[in-house]
Amino acid sequence: MSDDLVFAGTPGFALASLRALVQAGMPPILVLTQPDRPAGRGRKLRMSPVKCYATEQGIPVSQPESLKQPSLVAELRSLKPGAIIAAAYGLLFPPEILALPAHGCINVHASLLPRWRGATPIQAAILNGDSETGISLMRMEKGLDTGPVYVQQPLAIQAGETAGSLQDRLAVLGGEVLTAHLPAILEGRMETLPQDDRLATFAGKIDKDATRLDFRRQASELERRVRAYNPEPGAWFMLDGERVKCWAAETVAASRGSEPAPAGTITASGRHGIEVACGQGIIRLLELQRPGRRRVTASQFAGRNTAPGTLLPL
Repeated sequence: MSDDLVFAGTPGFALASLRALVQAGMPPILVLTQPDRPAGRGRKLRMSPVKCYATEQGIPVSQPESLKQPSLVAELRSLKPGAIIAAAYGLLFPPEILALPAHGCINVHASLLPRWRGATPIQAAILNGDSETGISLMRMEKGLDTGPVYVQQPLAIQAGETAGSLQDRLAVLGGEVLTAHLPAILEGRMETLPQDDRLATFAGKIDKDATRLDFRRQASELERRVRAYNPEPGAWFMLDGERVKCWAAETVAASRGSEPAPAGTITASGRHGIEVACGQGIIRLLELQRPGRRRVTASQFAGRNTAPGTLLPL
């Protein structure tokens, strides 16, 4: 029975698992990754992090637009892989591919399933104020992240953590969990446990409208939103007819005895940041960015229509 591996992944999160496999002496015989996409101001085609690394390592790369292409299915069938490892690949596996490997298709998922199935589990964990998340190593089936789980490793979410920093830590953990347990899976020595569908929650794709800071909401919710959408796509609000992105914020207590200001009102602006009244509480904006400009501290940003009493658009 073949222990050859095929790896499917695209972004930096997936790169950590691919690198871990190579460093553990288990390099895949083929890497699947998303096609090169336009990126940056010049909209030039950019290779995925996984493709860059696979190319450096001399691993063959395939970039199908669809996993249902007969030629791809035939290629994978001819390789007779022992397992297909997936991590943040971006395409659902059709049944004909799920059935190919002797030991199935194994997914490195960035949550403690069945919590946060779907495309954005890291952002969802921060948005909802979870105290921990983790890695689930699961056997894939037709449903979206519904398959039985081999093993889970929890990870505490640190205070003030952004999606970017949490993703980096989960990526490393994912590679460690994968390489620690994959040999036992390939030898048929590891059992799975089914997920409890009654406990399932879903993390869908990010709605760009949801990235707007609606100051009618609670300050604590908006602070989590800033962290969840850092580094992509960025939380924002309107000022002077422009979308201003906010990359860092914190909640602050209102002055004792002060009257609550209407939501969206700038209540203070200075070296400590720009404070805005919310539906409940006050949020202090710490790092801001105008379109086409660099990120600056809120104290550097302050001064242009950010005087106390200014009402931001809701």
